[in-house]
Amino acid sequence: MRNYLVLTEVHCKFAHLCSFEELPSNLNPHIRTFMKKLIIWSIILLSSWQAYGQRTLSIDSCRSLALSGNRELAIRGEQRIAAHNQRKAAFTSYLPSLSASGSYIRNQKETQLLSDEAKLRLQNIGTGTMQGLAPNMAQLAQTLQAMAMARPDLAPLLKQMGQMSQQFGLSLASQLNASGASLVEAMRTDTRNIFLGALTITQPIYMGGKIRAYNQITRHAEQIALEQERAGKQEVVMQVDQAYWQVVSLANKKRLAESYLQLLRKLESDVQHLIASGIATKADELTIRVKLNEAEVSMLKVADGLTLSRMLLCQLCGLQLDEPIRLVDEDLNQLPRPEYHLSNGGLDEAYRDRPELRSLELLHKLQREKVDLARAEYLPSLALVGNYVVSNPSLYNGFENKFGGMWNVGVTLRVPLWHWGQGLYKVRAARAEARAAGLRLDEARSKVALQLDQAKLKLSEASKLVQLSESNMDKAEENLRHANLAFSEGMIPMTSVLEAQTAWLSAKSSKIDAIIDYRLASIYLSKALGRLAE
Repeated sequence: MRNYLVLTEVHCKFAHLCSFEELPSNLNPHIRTFMKKLIIWSIILLSSWQAYGQRTLSIDSCRSLALSGNRELAIRGEQRIAAHNQRKAAFTSYLPSLSASGSYIRNQKETQLLSDEAKLRLQNIGTGTMQGLAPNMAQLAQTLQAMAMARPDLAPLLKQMGQMSQQFGLSLASQLNASGASLVEAMRTDTRNIFLGALTITQPIYMGGKIRAYNQITRHAEQIALEQERAGKQEVVMQVDQAYWQVVSLANKKRLAESYLQLLRKLESDVQHLIASGIATKADELTIRVKLNEAEVSMLKVADGLTLSRMLLCQLCGLQLDEPIRLVDEDLNQLPRPEYHLSNGGLDEAYRDRPELRSLELLHKLQREKVDLARAEYLPSLALVGNYVVSNPSLYNGFENKFGGMWNVGVTLRVPLWHWGQGLYKVRAARAEARAAGLRLDEARSKVALQLDQAKLKLSEASKLVQLSESNMDKAEENLRHANLAFSEGMIPMTSVLEAQTAWLSAKSSKIDAIIDYRLASIYLSKALGRLAE
């Protein structure tokens, strides 16, 4: 922007030199001619640089810039993407799901199959057995001793038999004790460290209509997000069009104010000549100067309004506020005459294409699906389940401290029995919300019908105003031409010329307003029909 202002300042200085009043009069004629050519070419080059620094925009390019750089539209686009992925996620509920789980447990104590008393008995089973046989062993020893006394010749043999029986008893007791200890060790369960794992596959068979309702809800939600994005685009386009034609209107009014200033200055020059001739008075000159001051104030207001309107358009288009822009239509000497026709679109088209109505229709369908969703929570559900379970310790081959697993297949049925009427209340609440959505849709349709009739009436009125303003403009131009001729001939006073110029200014301004109003009325009608962003 600084460079643009510097170029403009230099341009003005060269334009001031173009009058050649600043050139010294005592210069050589050839040097003076060369400097004149240099100044002229410098002005041409600076003008081209200034034009090159500006950005020329049409209404279509403004729309494209605004649609591509609007943050609100970007947010709605992301919301649409989120709704699309939610719909895809909902469809996966029809498919089987596979999950894995695992756990580790550390216990303070291990599980014991035998009590401490039973362990002690098993570990001393041989000793206990020999203690029970001790009377029999003592009786056997006495019998052998008696036989040895009766038969001295058999005494060595009988003594040997007694020793062998005693050794057999000790050996048997030792073996039984070892067997008991081995049995105690075999019955030990080391369950202080437990590992569990499961792989589960679930296939829904009937969920009470919950999956279907949820898929329909996400599908409607995605379409609602799409319609909201479309409505946002239409809103942005309407704002851009309004700002665009506002700039065009003020640019033409600025040009009109400049033309009016030129007329007043010419009239002031003519009055000064008439004063010198004694035909006009000083009061006439003061009247012209008052009109000039008013016109300059109006010119300043229009210029400020045009600057602010350009800044607003730059903001909507995502450009820098101080970026120099030039619109295609603002440089036209005369705004193009619009075509006087009404759209063939009717109420059915508005009902079909208006994104607001489409969103409400989809919301109504979504609320009806929520009724089925609320009902499905209290209907039976059936699913096929398959598992593969692994554990350590395992019991599939006795009790083992190692991993072992098995698979199983089954059917799961869930039937809600009693919830104190909770399901009924939820279904009633969902039905009430669905009816409310239907009422909002009917209300919106009635408002759209009224809005469409108003837009068509406004467009028809704007079309007639354009025709009338063109007719008044022709009459005002003819009146001004006759007034100037009559004033130059001295047939009418200066006030009549001022009145003719004021009437011409009013007619020209009214024509600009009428054409811009027609353009805006066309935008409003397109918005009412729901096809503005197409």
